[in-house]
Amino acid sequence: MRALCFLFLPVLCLSALAAEKATTEFTLVDAQECRPRNGLPHVLEKAKSTGAIVSGLGHPIKVAYLGGSITAQAGWRTKTFAFLKKQFPEANFQMINASVGGTGSDVGVFRLQQDVLAYEPDLLFVEFAVNDGELPPQQIIRYTEGIVRQTWKAFPTCDICFIYTIGRGHTADLVQGKFPISASAMEKVADFYGIPSIHLGLEVARLDKEGRILWRAPLPKTDEEKAALGDKIAYSPDNVHPHPETGHNMFMDAFKRAWPEIVKASTNKEPYSLNKPLDEKNYEAARIAPISKAKFSPGLKCENLAEDKDEELRDYARRMPTVVKLTKPGQFISFRFKGTHVAIYDIIAPYTGKVAVTLDKGSPKIFTRFDSYSDKPRVNYFTIAADLPDAVHEVKIELIAEKVDKAKILSERKITIDKPQVYAPHYFYPGSLLVKGEILP
Repeated sequence: MRALCFLFLPVLCLSALAAEKATTEFTLVDAQECRPRNGLPHVLEKAKSTGAIVSGLGHPIKVAYLGGSITAQAGWRTKTFAFLKKQFPEANFQMINASVGGTGSDVGVFRLQQDVLAYEPDLLFVEFAVNDGELPPQQIIRYTEGIVRQTWKAFPTCDICFIYTIGRGHTADLVQGKFPISASAMEKVADFYGIPSIHLGLEVARLDKEGRILWRAPLPKTDEEKAALGDKIAYSPDNVHPHPETGHNMFMDAFKRAWPEIVKASTNKEPYSLNKPLDEKNYEAARIAPISKAKFSPGLKCENLAEDKDEELRDYARRMPTVVKLTKPGQFISFRFKGTHVAIYDIIAPYTGKVAVTLDKGSPKIFTRFDSYSDKPRVNYFTIAADLPDAVHEVKIELIAEKVDKAKILSERKITIDKPQVYAPHYFYPGSLLVKGEILP
């Protein structure tokens, strides 16, 4: 399942049978709270350097957080950032919040340039273990390695640290002394490149085994409610997202335990170099391009999301500066690219519907841009094709008249439609093109 801000989203990336097969064929890594490896030498040197410290006004030290909705919460991200500032009170730390709910490394590797590298980071935390839970492990390796190689190609002194969080479904492996498959896959990359990793959830798993973790419980508000809990912990309201006051504090405790080990390992000040990759099919060539790179049917144009009349859409302008709004069946966008993977970064909402996608003049494939969480607008994506021949490909995406049974889909979460006029439209709002390769004119 994929975690969203304050809710979670199931994404069926694999059939249950395929997921089980992938797990049995992939060796899980032994569970360990911290593997410091080569540490974080460059950012520590910058934080301690008198040349970078002038009462907080010196060269900024930029700390990026690339992850899903557990990172988007005011939890481990904000707590670790405050911890770093406390460790080096005179350093000028700045945060790059590159978290997007409901997305994993399969999207993170594409938006890395726009959401992280454009801001010239000194330290990059990568957190996708929960949202990558249903991806094939070899694909996780390729996406994660792509994140590493893109980062070090652009900034060879940017330190990277992998962070693993936990959802209810991840405890079974951990209590058996093994990382879940997603974290195990990321560990292959961490080992290969000497990247430190911290699992924030081992103590959570231990307490869960003792029956002390309440995965779906509100925080106690009164002394009576606190007393009723006994030694149990109201960890999360929804099985996934920790309460900042409990679960995220447990995450922070794990980070603090790991910190001295990482500091001790941070001795090699040489820039990171890129040699032969772990997997030749990694996503170093993943790119994000604005929707303006596509061609539109007559009457369509790019719109600046920051100026949209819908306040909820304006909130996404930093992630998706422009969109094209297809509102009439038959309207389309098209583009050409050279590469092996293509996806669309879009917005799904109460008023979005279905599109027909044609790749290389083949048979159209229908994609529904509405799901049980579409009672509110949010950034989303869909993959058109992966593992294509590395050649020139053509894509056409057309809005179709076929309606979506929105009431039935929303009923999965016991949501009823109280404003039919809001759900009546069936639109398509693409904002960016995601390709492994390059967009062609």
